[in-house]
Amino acid sequence: MAAADTTWKLSAHAPKSVVQAALLAHDLTDDWDHELVIAGREEAEDRPDDWVLEAWYPRKPGTAQKAALAGLFEGTAPDITIEELPPADWVTLSQHNAPPIRAGRFHVHTPDYPPDPLAVDFVIPASQAFGTGQHKTTAGCLEMLGHMRASGVVAWNVADIGTGTGLLGFAALAMWPRIFLTLTDIDPVCTGVVEENAILNNVPMGAGAGEAVMIVADGMDDPLLQLRGPYDLLIANILAGPLVSLAPDFGKAVPSGGNLLLAGLLAGEQEAAVKRAMQRAGFRMAARLQRGDWAILWLRRRRAR
Repeated sequence: MAAADTTWKLSAHAPKSVVQAALLAHDLTDDWDHELVIAGREEAEDRPDDWVLEAWYPRKPGTAQKAALAGLFEGTAPDITIEELPPADWVTLSQHNAPPIRAGRFHVHTPDYPPDPLAVDFVIPASQAFGTGQHKTTAGCLEMLGHMRASGVVAWNVADIGTGTGLLGFAALAMWPRIFLTLTDIDPVCTGVVEENAILNNVPMGAGAGEAVMIVADGMDDPLLQLRGPYDLLIANILAGPLVSLAPDFGKAVPSGGNLLLAGLLAGEQEAAVKRAMQRAGFRMAARLQRGDWAILWLRRRRAR
């Protein structure tokens, strides 16, 4: 999500189970305003049961946006506060001096911290897109990529759907240096972010082996994305609702024996819904991680008999 201009934030504080139920209701809503972007998180590590549902809107939200957020809660909705965020890049400010993370073989840090020479190191500035690696789903995906490589997975053609900063695609390139890498995101702002991060991490941009191509696309709906397939590894760290909707497209894009790495879904009902959709699309479970309340799934496309 970009934040170059003034952005407004709506917040609703509630217990963990209530916020998770609201997130599930959001995933099941067909007519949601795509400009109203929501996320749920715990308020502090020492209070894991206290959560907040946050929503960001590019203009001052009105009755419709507030009602949409309130409508996600069963019964009486919690109080919803609205605040105007300054024109400054509030994502950058919120992530300034964020501590590094170590996820399996990977070390991810902002420029404020030194690299780790003993790890696969990435520097990702706090930028105009989510995804510095601090989120448990991103860290879980990094850990799973290392596990896949150690398990003998061989990849030649990889796509990272909803790439954000490009981090997961860069990590795949580190694991399999000769892959053809396709990065996509629905937000055009991510193009510049990915290109800047590619320079910082010595990732070559281009259409050849060992290079990355960036595409602005809504899901799998792009001619170049389809032309560069099929993909023997497809990564999607997005949200449960879009994952369920994209399952048939993933089934077409990943060949028999290919791999699918999914995240952005809460363990429990969201995970079960995603698994059902992927099974219908021809995938079976290979491995699973859980980091906090979030599930990270590695699936394989069933081989034709």
